[in-house]
Amino acid sequence: MATSISDRTPKKPLPKSDEPPAVRLKRFLTEEAAAVGFDVVAITTPDAIPEAPQRLRYFLDHGRHGSMEWLEETADRRSNPSELWHEVRSIVMLAMNYGPDHDPRTLQDKKDCGAISVYAQNRDYHDIIKGKLKHMASRFAARTGHEVKVFVDTAPVMEKPLAVSAGMGWQGKHTNMVSREYGSWLFLGSIFTTADLEPDHAGKDSCGRCRACLDACPTNAFPAPYQIDARRCISYLTIENKGPIPHEFRSMMGNRIYGCDDCLSACPWNKFAQVSREAKLQAREELKEPSLEQLLQLDDPAFRTLFSGSPVKRIGRDRFIRNVLIAAGNSDNPAYIPIIEQLLDDPVPVTRGAAVWALSRLASEAEFLRHKNQHLPLEQEAEVIEEWLHAATQSEKDQ
Repeated sequence: MATSISDRTPKKPLPKSDEPPAVRLKRFLTEEAAAVGFDVVAITTPDAIPEAPQRLRYFLDHGRHGSMEWLEETADRRSNPSELWHEVRSIVMLAMNYGPDHDPRTLQDKKDCGAISVYAQNRDYHDIIKGKLKHMASRFAARTGHEVKVFVDTAPVMEKPLAVSAGMGWQGKHTNMVSREYGSWLFLGSIFTTADLEPDHAGKDSCGRCRACLDACPTNAFPAPYQIDARRCISYLTIENKGPIPHEFRSMMGNRIYGCDDCLSACPWNKFAQVSREAKLQAREELKEPSLEQLLQLDDPAFRTLFSGSPVKRIGRDRFIRNVLIAAGNSDNPAYIPIIEQLLDDPVPVTRGAAVWALSRLASEAEFLRHKNQHLPLEQEAEVIEEWLHAATQSEKDQ
C-alpha cells in the first residue's frame, strides 16, 4: 500500500559544496539509508523495466499465479511504475539484509519441529521496512522539496526488476533477487519521487551454469530457469492457497509449515551474506524450531498471541493448523494421533480434511477404519468426504 508523505516542514537547502547536485543527493540518500538500517540504496527510473509487461503477461496467461487474482487485476499498474503515480521521475530502491546464521534446510531432519521461513520468524518485515522508508522519505522531501511516495511489496510494484535495473543484483534462476554481497537474503522497498536523480547501472546476471536453486526445490516449481509456477511452490501452497493442499505435494512438504527457503538457501552467493546486524530482524527463539505437538494444539487466541506482529498471523489459525497437520502426517510419529483425533471434529473443513490425511499416515489400518466409520456418516462437507474416501482408497492400495 502506498503512503504519500506531504512535507509540512520548512525546506532545508542542501549545503553548499563543490560536488554536483546529483552527487550530493546520492550521498545524502546513502547516508540516510545507512542511518535507518538499510544495507543497499540504488536509483532507477520508472521506464527502466520495459520487458516486465511481457514477462508478467506470460506468467499470468499460463495460470502460474494460481489463486492470486490480484496479480491479474493489477497487471497494468504492476508492469509500469508510472501507472501507480504519473508524476514519478525517479525510484530509489532500498534493500535490507536478513541473512540467517545457519542453513535453514538443516531443520528438515527434525521431523517433530515445524519449519517457518526465515523472513517470518520475527516481526512482519513490511512494518519494519515501511517505517524506515517513511522516515527516510520525509527527510528527503524536507531536504529537496520534492514529493515522495513509499512502497513495500504489498503494493503493485515489481520490486525485483526495478532493483535489478538499479544495479542491486540480478534475478536468479529461482526468480528471486541475488546480490554479490548478500546472496539471496534481501528485503526490498522503494521510494518514488518527483526528483530527477541520476540512475545507477543495471545489474548483470552472475548465475552462470549453476542450477543449485532449481535442483533444491522439493516440488519442481520451476518449469525452466528464471520461471516459477506458484501453484507448485510450497510458499504459495502454505500461505496463499486457501483450500486443501493438493495431494501430490503433501509428502514433499515435509515439515515446512509456513513458506520454504530451499531455493534461497541453496544459492552459492549466500557465502557472502553476513547475519543481519539489524536487531529487529533477528529470529524469535520460539519460532526457530517450534514443536509440532504444541502447534497442533493452538486455538485461535493462542495462535494470535504466538504470532502477534508476525506475517504468519495473516493466514489465520485454520490454514496454519492445516499446514501443521501435513507436517505431522510426514513425521512418522504416532504420538500425534490423540491430538489429530481431536482435530477430526474441528469446525473448519480444511482443518478436518488435513486431520484425516495425517491420521491415515500415522494410524494403523484398523484404527483409521474405526475413525472413518465414526466420522464419515456424519460429515456433510464435500471436501472432507473426499479426504476420507481418498485416504481409504490409498490404504487399500498399500495393502
